[in-house]
This record gives sequence, C-alpha cells and structure tokens, in this order.
Amino acid sequence: MNKAELITSMAEKSGLTKKDAEGALNAFMNSVEEALVKEEKVQLVGFGTFEVRERKAREGRNPRNPKEKIQIPASKAPVFKAGKTLKESVNK
Repeated sequence: MNKAELITSMAEKSGLTKKDAEGALNAFMNSVEEALVKEEKVQLVGFGTFEVRERKAREGRNPRNPKEKIQIPASKAPVFKAGKTLKESVNK
C-alpha cells in the first residue's frame, strides 16, 4: 500500500474527504517526525512505538572492494516497534 492508497482507505473508513484524510495523514507524519527529531518516543498503545536509536561507529567492508575496510560513522536511526495488538492481528 502506498501513500495514495492509504489516504483512500482512511477516507473510506473515516467518512472524510480524500483531501481531509491527506491532511490528517500529513499532520500525523509531521508530528511523529518532529517528536523523533527531539528524540522523544511516540507511543500508540496497541499499535506500536516510534523512537530514535543510536548506532555506534563501526568498521565495515567496502561493497565494491570487499578486502578494503572502511569506517562507518555513528548515526541515529528512527525505528518502529510493533505493539502487542498489532502483532497479534498480523499473526492471525
């Protein structure tokens, strides 16, 4: 499902227009992004949690030349951890 299909589905299930559903989805995504930039967690009980995790600097291999070692710098990565209810729904 892509963004357009998600907007259509949201509009059908909520009774909103596609334009209003798109606005709601964009507001949700922007709110989650702003919280993650501030390194805050976004917890939706039953659905899941969005958070930022630190990745340590490490040594890797150059994909073009596997014998060559390269340094991969430390970074931050957004992650999503599914909640119990979502996991149970998917596993039915």
